[in-house]
Amino acid sequence: MFSAATSTLLIQIILVTSRAESNSIQIVAVQTSIWSSLQNPVYFRLWSALVISGCCVSAHEMAATWAMNSLGAPTLWLSLMSSAGTFPFFLFTLPAGALADLVDRPRLMRVFNCWLACSAGLLALLSFLNKLTPEIILAGVFLLGIGFAFQAPVASASIPEIVGKDQLPSAVALGGIQMNLAGIIGPALGGLLIPLVGVTTVFALNTVGFVLVFLAVLTWKRKTVVFETPLEGFFDSLIGAVRYMRYAPGVRIVLLRNFTFGLLIGATPALLPVIGLKALHMDPLHLGSVFTSMGLGSLVGAVLILEPARKRLKPNQMTVLAGVVLGVSYALMALIRHPQFFLLVAAVAGAAWTIAASELWVAGQRVIPDWIRGRLNATHMMVSQGGISLAGVLWGALATWWGLNWALFLASTLGIVGALTAKRWSIDFSTEVNLEPDPLPLPSDLPYLPEAEDGPITTAIEIEVAPENHVRFFRLMKEIRRIFLRNGSFNARLDQDMENPNRFRLYATASSWAAHQRIGERMTQDEHALWSELWTLHIGRELPSAKRYLGIQHWTPDEAAAARLKPAPLRKQK
Repeated sequence: MFSAATSTLLIQIILVTSRAESNSIQIVAVQTSIWSSLQNPVYFRLWSALVISGCCVSAHEMAATWAMNSLGAPTLWLSLMSSAGTFPFFLFTLPAGALADLVDRPRLMRVFNCWLACSAGLLALLSFLNKLTPEIILAGVFLLGIGFAFQAPVASASIPEIVGKDQLPSAVALGGIQMNLAGIIGPALGGLLIPLVGVTTVFALNTVGFVLVFLAVLTWKRKTVVFETPLEGFFDSLIGAVRYMRYAPGVRIVLLRNFTFGLLIGATPALLPVIGLKALHMDPLHLGSVFTSMGLGSLVGAVLILEPARKRLKPNQMTVLAGVVLGVSYALMALIRHPQFFLLVAAVAGAAWTIAASELWVAGQRVIPDWIRGRLNATHMMVSQGGISLAGVLWGALATWWGLNWALFLASTLGIVGALTAKRWSIDFSTEVNLEPDPLPLPSDLPYLPEAEDGPITTAIEIEVAPENHVRFFRLMKEIRRIFLRNGSFNARLDQDMENPNRFRLYATASSWAAHQRIGERMTQDEHALWSELWTLHIGRELPSAKRYLGIQHWTPDEAAAARLKPAPLRKQK
């Protein structure tokens, strides 16, 4: 269970947890009804189709789990369904995030929903022909996971674009309702339909759900966006995401917490079907009620607990408490075999899962600037789903070798120990981050400007610092070097004058004039504050100024003529 449904949940978490309070999203604070974004006809059709499709996906996962168990699959194979659905997120989400920033989003959503519909339809056809095997079911779940992995970053970037900033709070709330409806209705629907009409019909209904989303996307006519600076290429975009993660310590902390949390919550989709089918010997209807209980717990956690808790606790405290509750829930799952009490524990686990996932996602949004949000959102999903995918193998193997109860106790231990050690990698710093864009103006004193592809471009800044401020200066320069490197420079270094040890020169090199322009456009208010602090250390007579140098080929005139090279003309500045 929850293989492809987990992927859907991640898509919805993007909408649920990207709250208006997140500084990096810059939502306009207006008072609107929770239903106001449904006045947008495109969003209304898309939201309605996604509600139906989400319920069908959850029912489909119920059917796939039941079919796998009916074929006599061992415990490990049931757990591997989670890995099969989430591993594509680890493989494909980052390229999908790059595509979301470069390619027409409605077209991408249509393509990916066609993929999803064909994958579900293929399983329905094979089931109708009595050709299902455990291997085919796993392959089908993997194909669905690929579709969700490519669709998730596009969906995360598309909803704000469709509804606009004024209606985004409403869309966020409706996204939460959509997720919880799928988590509550879908499993119950699957448990009801499987004994009545069989898994084939449920697979076919999932196909219809994806077709409805495809038809809804057809009504979205996206406005053409014109960029002053040329966009990065696909591979440059991927490299840029990796580069930003490398030189942004806050992003790395959030990614680490997402991965470890994925390992923890991965025990739920890996072991809960095993508990229901192997330990409690549930029929489809009762198994569906377990996941419905988790959905109800998630709804209660999101609606009744999350906002009051945010007013009283810091983000890291909320994740610590949620981790402890989730750990205790796993221990109780190993001990309780009374169905009604087990449903209550499942609901508590669902609430804890939602609260922790929400805070981690919001922290991620706060430390991501707008210009790279699609790619880093994809990275967060990739890392989380990588943890869940690995967890499916880990917990399934432990349940097979040591027994189900020992696997649950180990998951409980991981949750409690992880919560107690979370202070070392606290996410509270994210509440103080200000990534409001504060772009640098283009140089106005250059008589000529290069073409966009000309380069490399080197920026040099000279500064003098008193000896007593050297320690503070080096600390600032370490952060400023990271700014250049994460925003697009492929090299940044600091040199010290051998004749005057108090004079320093910073060099930063971009691959082209367009890349140099993008670095200036990506500057944030926090980054500008570091520059302002740096200027206070300067003791020279004149304020430091940046000088720019255009790299040229080292050819003699004869060599240039022999190679038939012509110097690239510079264009006059307007």
